[in-house]
Amino acid sequence: MTVDGEAAGPRSEADEPGWEVDPDDDWGVAVVATVGRQLKLRREAAGMRAAEFGLAVGYGEDLVYKIEGGRRIPRPEYLDRADEVLAAGGLLSAMKEDVRRVRYPKKVRDLAKLEAQAVEIALYSNHNVHGLLQTEEHMRALFDAWLPAYSEEETERMVAARLARHAVFERSPAPALSFVQEEVTLRRPVGGRMVWRRQLERLLELGQLRNVSIQVMPTDAEDHVGTGGLIEVLKFPDGTAVGRSDGAFCGRPVTDPKQLRILELRYGMIRAQALTPRESRAFVERMLGES
Repeated sequence: MTVDGEAAGPRSEADEPGWEVDPDDDWGVAVVATVGRQLKLRREAAGMRAAEFGLAVGYGEDLVYKIEGGRRIPRPEYLDRADEVLAAGGLLSAMKEDVRRVRYPKKVRDLAKLEAQAVEIALYSNHNVHGLLQTEEHMRALFDAWLPAYSEEETERMVAARLARHAVFERSPAPALSFVQEEVTLRRPVGGRMVWRRQLERLLELGQLRNVSIQVMPTDAEDHVGTGGLIEVLKFPDGTAVGRSDGAFCGRPVTDPKQLRILELRYGMIRAQALTPRESRAFVERMLGES
């Protein structure tokens, strides 16, 4: 391999061949350990030393040991290259699906799993455009503004995880999705004017889906029960539900029917106080026209 005409050696940890494993993620740790063990067994069966194998796949010896030891999550291209070098016949490449899920933080993976099962999702957001509605550029701008600053690897991991959750819009049968956004979250030009415009256009695009309702809560609304912060309520096919709110029950997820009724009551009132979906669409269109 060459870079600008000069010879380039194997990539190091700084070149991001994988992601760190969350030690509190038991399932993730088990998956990565299994993948690493299979890689090591096949490498040794092929009679290759770690340094030799690392050179063949384009990564340093230290990273080969970390991946084989279950301390590093391999990237898909690493598994593809290993499969080719070790003539595994696709068996190593086939591990990419499990590894893909593990690379997302556990709390995001758990949330995505719930969203994938829900038949109704109700979301009120008052600080930022909700993650399910964000464009990739918008979410990158949000992560880049965070302090202390995220590393490039951390940002990539979080962006990938949030984008994966957008699969909820492609589900069949489609769940009923209801969003209420505070006006201020739509007026803040996160990422600059062009990124902001594309975010507003994305809201209009999603709002056209038959199963999606997007409403705007005007800043000048006098009666407003959403001052407690974010509200999320997810309902499942078996009649159960889970909810969370920044302003109730210490922000913890709740499943008790009495607690859920409180969240549903607050969300229902917020929807009633917000602009209708049709009015909200016109509101966003006016914002685009004024920009």
